Parts: sequence; structure tokens; C-alpha cells
Amino acid sequence: MRDAVDLTLFTHVVRRPDDEIELGQAALLIAAGEYPGLDITSYVDQLAELGAQGRARLGDSFGTARIERLLAWFGGELGFRGNSTDYYDPRNSFLNDVVDRRTGIPISLAIVMLEICRRANVEANGVSFPGHFLVRADVGGGIVLIDPFDVTVLNHSDLRAIHERATGDKGDPDWRLLAGASKRQILLRLLNNLRTIYAARGDHERLRPVLERMDVLAPSDELRSELATLRGTEVRSPRAGRYDLN
Repeated sequence: MRDAVDLTLFTHVVRRPDDEIELGQAALLIAAGEYPGLDITSYVDQLAELGAQGRARLGDSFGTARIERLLAWFGGELGFRGNSTDYYDPRNSFLNDVVDRRTGIPISLAIVMLEICRRANVEANGVSFPGHFLVRADVGGGIVLIDPFDVTVLNHSDLRAIHERATGDKGDPDWRLLAGASKRQILLRLLNNLRTIYAARGDHERLRPVLERMDVLAPSDELRSELATLRGTEVRSPRAGRYDLN
């Protein structure tokens, strides 16, 4: 019953116009699938407080210096970092755990960073780059690309290397890949990471609420067929092998 309530709330939040979706709140409603009764308001308040602290820390800095100061604070004093020790831990995709533990994967760390930027007057967007979610900050008519996992600014060589690892293509990535992602696209990619983990483990109980939320964001016959199977009695074998999150 509790999950049905959380799913209803998630549906209500993400069916608003994209620019009215509260990204942090929606991501926390995804986490509520794992943590029934999660105090979402408390975590939204924590993100707001981090944003206020960020605004104060950045002061009147501007341009790339403002971004460098933000990253030094985010990865230094706050201690946010990529979880290279246990990359496939599902907690890396739950925003409450990321806030509590100060670690995650690229997309979950990006969500925290974007929520801080929004409140700290830094114009930033998520970038659904192949194989590795990024953050782009618009600075003085140009853009600065940020790797939220390593909390660093990326140069051209870094970007090419990430693109080559994901696609095998040694050429320059198409500039269209650097377009800002919508909030729905960000949430869908976050959910897809959880889908990959739970499907690989054969954890159907946890997979079901993930697929239900994906079906709200991007309904498809494939998702509905998989949900129908999970709600029935058929048990499928987990997929073997390595899998990628981003």
C-alpha cells in the first residue's frame, strides 16, 4: 500500500511541465521505492541548505573561477566523491543515501550538484553523455563540462577519452551529445541504472517499483510486458556478466 502511495506521488510530480519538476524531490520519490516512509521533506531541506551554503561560499566570484570554487567546496569540504570501491551498490542511485554517505555514481552525484547549483545561482544542466553522465555549466557565453564522479573540469582530451570508452569511436564526439538533458531524461537514466542492477541480480521484488516508475516517465509495451511477468508467477534467470552504470 505504501509503495502505491509513493508511486502516485511520483506520477503527480513528474507529470508537471519539465521546468516545474523538482528534480531532487522526484529522485527521492524513486528512493522511496526502496525506503517506504522516507522523510522526503527532510532531504529536500538538506539540499536547500547545501544550496544556501554554496551561494554563500561562491560569493561574488564569476566565470570559470566560480565553477572551480564550487567544485573545490563540493568535493573538498563537503566530501562528495564517486564510489569507485563499490560502484554497483544500489545505494549509489538513491539520493538519500548519496546525501548521507557523500558518494554515488555520476548521475546521482550530478543530481546533487544540479540541486546545489540551482540554489546557488549557477546556470547548470545535466548532460546525458554516452557511458558517463556529466554536468555542463554555462559561463560567459561558453560552457564548462564537469565530471561529477571525479569532481573535476573536463578538457577536450578527457571528453574524447570518455566517449571512446563508451562507443569505441576515437573521433571527436558529436557536439549535440553535450545538449542539456531534460529532468525526465535524467530520472529515466537514473532508474535505468537500478533496472540494470536488479535485473542482473534477479531481484524481481526491487525491480518492479523501478519499472513502474519508468513506465510513468516513458510508457512502452516492453515495460508493461516485463511488469506483467513480474506481477505473475514466472521467474526468470538473472543475466550474467558485467554491466555498466553511468
